[in-house]
Amino acid sequence: MKRKKTSILPLFKAIAAGTITLACVLSPALAQETAEPVSITLVPNAGQTLRGKTFVAHRLFDVVTSADQSSVHYTWNEAYRPAIQAAVGAAKNQSPDTVREWEAVDYIAGLDAQGPDSSLRFFVEALRDQLESESGTRIEVDELEPDGSVVIRDLAPGWYLVDEHNVYNNDMHSAASLCLAASANADIRIQIKSDYPDLIKKIEEDDQGIGWNDIGDFEIGQTIPFRYETKVPAMAGYDTYSLVFHDKMDPALDADLDSVRIAVMDGERSVPMPESAFRVETGVEGETFQVVVPDLKAFVDEVFGQDARGQTIVVRYDARLNETAADQTGRPGFENAVRLEFSNNPDSDGKGETGFTPWDTVVCFTYRLEGAKVNEAGTRLEGARFRLYRDEACADEVRLKKIENGYVATSQEGEEMVSDAEGRFSVFGLDQGTYYLKETKAPDGYRPLPGPIRLTLTPTFPAERDAYRQGEGATDRILTKLEAEVSFPQDWNGKTELDTDSAAGSALLEVVNQTEAALPKTGSALTIVLLSAGSLLIWAGRKARRKDRDEEAK
Repeated sequence: MKRKKTSILPLFKAIAAGTITLACVLSPALAQETAEPVSITLVPNAGQTLRGKTFVAHRLFDVVTSADQSSVHYTWNEAYRPAIQAAVGAAKNQSPDTVREWEAVDYIAGLDAQGPDSSLRFFVEALRDQLESESGTRIEVDELEPDGSVVIRDLAPGWYLVDEHNVYNNDMHSAASLCLAASANADIRIQIKSDYPDLIKKIEEDDQGIGWNDIGDFEIGQTIPFRYETKVPAMAGYDTYSLVFHDKMDPALDADLDSVRIAVMDGERSVPMPESAFRVETGVEGETFQVVVPDLKAFVDEVFGQDARGQTIVVRYDARLNETAADQTGRPGFENAVRLEFSNNPDSDGKGETGFTPWDTVVCFTYRLEGAKVNEAGTRLEGARFRLYRDEACADEVRLKKIENGYVATSQEGEEMVSDAEGRFSVFGLDQGTYYLKETKAPDGYRPLPGPIRLTLTPTFPAERDAYRQGEGATDRILTKLEAEVSFPQDWNGKTELDTDSAAGSALLEVVNQTEAALPKTGSALTIVLLSAGSLLIWAGRKARRKDRDEEAK
């Protein structure tokens, strides 16, 4: 009896349509026996990046198609034959060495491909566990295609399992592994979905309408909003489900732990999580703090119903740049990183095995003004007094505090800046944007400025602000350059560019005081002449008036 030929193509059509999610990618890259090498393109979800991830492609079967593409034939890749036989044999309660090639293909083709709990998914998980000893083709993602995708090139035609490895989990499979499969006759594109928590961290930039992204700049002492986002995972198989957000901050950032808030959002509906449902912990070595949600499942079940999934979990809190940021204006900036620890075994009670997402990092910068007070001859002047404001009316003052080498922005009570014996006055911890420097008292013997000086600081950052990677703040890829210009009250339209140091985040400004012209001194020869002439004029006028009166009397 002739055995009917089995094709796995219908299975992958269902997968490509989005009706199944897997914890890996199964991809039959089909080709003629004489075909050129093929490629697999991995496409991330919106708002996610594949940069920094590691993938391993396993060619489980070799694949040959007929010339008219109407028939396919799968043959063992001998390197993976034992693993496939073991997985199929275990599933069929059959000795692995008795599993034949056609039986393996028929078994896989007959698996249910519908939904996250499908038989195909569990088979693939079992198969993946058998592949630990196989190296496969390893791809470490450093560079992305212009659309953010990753292309695995020069693959022999075959049926592939593409697995994501997570170096943060000791190179075990990532809990955010790939979750969609697809098929094509040559090069294929696979849209990646996640069946486990993914984590996105953002900082809120308050200038230029930027909002939430990976890069910001701020004044020292300014409130800086931070946010994490993740999704409610499938928790049907769990009794409890825990989440732990591990947060690491640069020492120049002070977190306001009382500001930590969590909400779960479903469309327009936002439900705050009560403080009794989470806690904030400190004292963990190598971390600044942790936000612990002991049982996410209990909260979600109560609010959204059992088996709810896909809602957005938002964690928000504030921090401030402290005075130590004055020591490192400009690059490399101040980083804040977070990773998520989550329940990773549905057979457990949620307190056993856990997985981790990779660290997600954001960065912020601050700048400084290096000022010098001079006269027209360039002589440095001591004792000039200044105040700094954010508005032209000089009502919104930037409070400044004296430190060893200048003044630093502060949220506390401020004081006037005074130029030192070298004429210097430095301000640390400025944001981008416009400031107004007002001289409140000129040095003795000099005329004060007629009004405030307008100073504008303009940094340049990359157009793509959502793909920051740890350590990039030290390079010119993030803070590309810093520009500064000044205008004076007598000519607001006239602008003068200042010298800047982008790496140091500094702008150099000289403020010139003019010497006043001396008024004439009494006792000088000119004064005596003028006074004498004045006396003569007064005497002559009096004499003329007396003569007029005498003539009238006659």
